[in-house]
Amino acid sequence: MAKRSIKRLRLFVYNNLQNDDHQSTFSLCVNYFLIFLIVGNVAAVILESITELYLAYQVHFDVFENISIALFSIEYVLRLWSIVEKEPSLPASQQRLKWMRSGGAIIDLVAILPAYLNFFVPIDLRVLRILRLLRLLKLTRYFVSLQILLRVIKREKGSFQAVIFILVILIVMAASGIYVVENKAQPEAFSSIPHAMWWAVVTLTTVGYGDVTPITNMGKFLGAIITILGVGIAALPAGILASGLANELNQRNQRLEQEFRELVQAQGFEVVHNTIELEKLRQRVGLPKEQMHEIIIQLLREHVLEEQEQQNSKKHYCPYCGEKLPE
Repeated sequence: MAKRSIKRLRLFVYNNLQNDDHQSTFSLCVNYFLIFLIVGNVAAVILESITELYLAYQVHFDVFENISIALFSIEYVLRLWSIVEKEPSLPASQQRLKWMRSGGAIIDLVAILPAYLNFFVPIDLRVLRILRLLRLLKLTRYFVSLQILLRVIKREKGSFQAVIFILVILIVMAASGIYVVENKAQPEAFSSIPHAMWWAVVTLTTVGYGDVTPITNMGKFLGAIITILGVGIAALPAGILASGLANELNQRNQRLEQEFRELVQAQGFEVVHNTIELEKLRQRVGLPKEQMHEIIIQLLREHVLEEQEQQNSKKHYCPYCGEKLPE
């Protein structure tokens, strides 16, 4: 009896914290509360950077931080405890270890780890406050747009690695070249290749702070070439990201449309005339209203065509004996 109660409680926790397919009023309240808590923590970090404000309300800031750490810790433990309900057939330790290595679990751990480290290792409070900004990453769990962006980055990581590798090669070559032609003219600005790398980075990334600039004719010519190359290099990651986002959004829309179509067909064609039920299905899938209307129109057209085909096929057969009539 006790095991059943624990399993029921664990399933309840899993559905309201981990299960994206489960939506209830309680789970929505939990999600909104956690979002509010994360945003409140970030706001507290920003306000604490104002020394006068922090000194005046230090006690309140410290209490809010301690409460936040306690709540985030409870959330982490509950997620770890309840994840076994995702696949009950697998060993609990295997599922928990797999979850702890996932991106979401690492983000949750990073959000609370600095506070606990401060109890054992003395850390500069300013550094600790800045590390608390990492709690912003927890918002990726609650916003679809951020999840899509992370999936695109993960899927296109090979392309990004290639671009970074090319950029590193160009930085080294540009720094070496500018060092050779500008070292004698500006020994302080280009005293070594590592010093010249600052100029190479800001030039290749098209930032161009202007604090270090070539003055020789050969240096200016080399700088112009590197700047032109930088325009193309800077555009590569943006192009990869834009293409990846477009593909991901297209695939997501297709999945949502297929899921919505299957739900409508499972409940019967009559549901297309029930606006309340359609709205429930749309919210359940997460489909935009415009796409829902397009799918409904397609389903109506397909239904009309099926009826016409059935009527045409009946005309070619005898209604009494069922034999095919002569053309």
